[in-house]
Amino acid sequence: MPASTLKSTLRIALVGDFNPAVIAHQAIPLALDNAALAVGVTADYDWLPTPEVNSPEDLVGYDAIWCVPASPYQNDDGAFLAIRYARENGIPFLGTCSGFQYSIVEYARNVMGWDDAGHAETDGEGRLVIAPLACSLVEKTDAIRLAAESKIAAAYGRTEIEEGYHCNYGVAELFIEALEQQPLKATGWDNQGAIRAVELTDHPFFVGTLFQHERNALKDRPAPLVEALLRAARE
Repeated sequence: MPASTLKSTLRIALVGDFNPAVIAHQAIPLALDNAALAVGVTADYDWLPTPEVNSPEDLVGYDAIWCVPASPYQNDDGAFLAIRYARENGIPFLGTCSGFQYSIVEYARNVMGWDDAGHAETDGEGRLVIAPLACSLVEKTDAIRLAAESKIAAAYGRTEIEEGYHCNYGVAELFIEALEQQPLKATGWDNQGAIRAVELTDHPFFVGTLFQHERNALKDRPAPLVEALLRAARE
């Protein structure tokens, strides 16, 4: 796209229930500011509490949507609505930790027709496509292998990374095989082969990670996927 047609100011919707005690929530504004400087844009962001996301009109005008960590959300339907809006309208989307998990559930329900798809943290029955991890990843750091041709690998510039987590839930085994034939592809795995990142191949930019890469900003390090989100939104 010619430079003259690129957007210089971007509106970013941060969908989630802000809590100053959540480390990722402390990091996100700094990560956005750092990424905006690197990309050469101004990033104006709004925290959208999930109870305030009740219709697509609440999301109109945003150049990108980031479904942020810290679940369960106060209004699960608001999170699902935002994810679906971004997915169906080609809006650049980033989901981290809870945002990753909820994007899996939304896709299972609304694309694959698994109406009973659920999240083990909040649902007691149905097909739980998000299940407890065998080992907690709360405040853990681990290696991640990235698919070579993925948007995530392109953002990082390599296929082996190490990132931090704060979670107890991941993609359930029952869902992994069903996902293999879908445009929503696993593109990041831990050393045991468990899914740690996904992206939608038929979308301009739809990426979810179980790891919280935004927390790099608290250590004066770049957050490559936040920069990639802004680049996609700029175009």
